[in-house]
Amino acid sequence: MSALTSILVFCQALGAFVGATSAVWSELAYMWAMRDGRVNKAERAHLKSIDRGLRFGMSLLLLSSLGLVVSAFATDSALQPAFTESYWTLVVLALLVILVSWVMSRRYLSLAIGSAISFTAWWFLLYLTTGQLATGTVGTTATFFAIAAVLVFILLQTGRRISLSRR
Repeated sequence: MSALTSILVFCQALGAFVGATSAVWSELAYMWAMRDGRVNKAERAHLKSIDRGLRFGMSLLLLSSLGLVVSAFATDSALQPAFTESYWTLVVLALLVILVSWVMSRRYLSLAIGSAISFTAWWFLLYLTTGQLATGTVGTTATFFAIAAVLVFILLQTGRRISLSRR
């Protein structure tokens, strides 16, 4: 593996780590901000800084993924990324995070559902880039993702209810 490929793989995993960490931090910050029933100016500024972390993570993830594809093509690698399940899983999850974020910003999707999908997708991206997520068929991965998203939805809703009941 060349030095450039190693750096790109590291940057891809770093982008996923920053995104997943920012997703966790955003959920905790949102629960903390909603404890008093409204989001004030300082809490809104904090949430915007988390938004920058999510954007940086996604940008780093996608740019390094593009770099890996170009690198594989330029070196005439025997295994091209476009022919692997894990590559397409990564692309679909990244597009899902982007699409869900856009739909939530337009208020077409509730925060509870959108954040559960986005949160789950970020963690799937992290596990995928670190080699911890085994991708079988597309249907198996999609089913596993759907079950995980439902479980995350339940956990986040429970955490929000506990947080709001303490005010």
